Amino acid sequence: MTDALQNLIGELPDWLQQTIVALIVTVIAVTIALLLHSVLFRLLRRFAKASESDSDNLVVKRLARPSRWALVALAIVLAARETPALDDVWQRLGGLVMPMMVGWMALAILNAFVEAMVLRADISMADNRRNRRKRTRVTIFGRIATFCIVFVTISLMLLSIPGVRDIGVTLMASAGLAALAVGAAAQPALKALISGFQMALTEPVVIGDAIIIGDEWGWVEEIKTTYVVVKVWDERRLVVPTNKFLEEIFQNWTKTTSQLMGTVMLYVDPATRLDPIRAKFLEIVAANERWDGRVRHMQVTELTRDAIEVRFLVTAKDSPTLFDLRCDVREALIQWLAAEMPEAIVRNRLAPVAPVELAGLGAPSAAALAQM
Repeated sequence: MTDALQNLIGELPDWLQQTIVALIVTVIAVTIALLLHSVLFRLLRRFAKASESDSDNLVVKRLARPSRWALVALAIVLAARETPALDDVWQRLGGLVMPMMVGWMALAILNAFVEAMVLRADISMADNRRNRRKRTRVTIFGRIATFCIVFVTISLMLLSIPGVRDIGVTLMASAGLAALAVGAAAQPALKALISGFQMALTEPVVIGDAIIIGDEWGWVEEIKTTYVVVKVWDERRLVVPTNKFLEEIFQNWTKTTSQLMGTVMLYVDPATRLDPIRAKFLEIVAANERWDGRVRHMQVTELTRDAIEVRFLVTAKDSPTLFDLRCDVREALIQWLAAEMPEAIVRNRLAPVAPVELAGLGAPSAAALAQM
């Protein structure tokens, strides 16, 4: 093909002739690669839309862009074998371009896999503990794999540069000092990476867990390799280092299951009849759609001189629902007491004391009062 192009060009200087041939061959190779990519992915999109799963569409969408440039690079490689001028240029750029293309494709495949697994692990259902564990593991391992792919890709690209490669060889000659310097500099990163592995394997928390850490109550929204994002009930975000969940004590309300039991405390007058309150409590909970039907119980947990401490136990499918259920029960009981049993509201009693005379002294005289 190159001989035919040279004959068409005619009598030109050799360097110009080779440059024009290289450009023409490159344009033809790139055009063929783009057409092939367009046809191939048009078919893949059609197959993906025909399937019932959304994961296929996600994978095709993620791979479309990096595969286009990978096919272009492959076409240039094949064209460079037949074109000396193009081969000379590619020998200088290929060491940078090919690792970058391979790393980009690996990242695209990894991200497509992670997103497909996250899509399948639906956490909108009531008992979502198992799916939240899957999503957490996939997310953490995906981030670690991303770090490894980027690190290897950049390393291969730098090694293709002669000057950088020579520096690396020089550093290897003084490996002892270099190892100490690199070890000291990489200690925080390595510690964070190991913590990420520990979080994925031991699972002290997973995405969606209801926790209390640092006197703050919230849900685990995102888990990174170095920190965990906790969404507090008032829409704030706590950014907590990963090692805190491995080295310090915290409360995890949904460690084994999403179902929870909560309490509502009520204080009533010691003379209050408790049976009407118990009957009303059972009625309020049964009529509330947030109750999961497991536990509704009333207990007297404390008695003081001024009040009776009554504890109500209720259960719900998850922590947000339980919080709303407790608020509903508390509000309904207070309103019912104020309307039907106002005498049950706690109050302080002050008994009047009648004046008494001191024994054997009698009432003070007017003169004594005047002197006082």
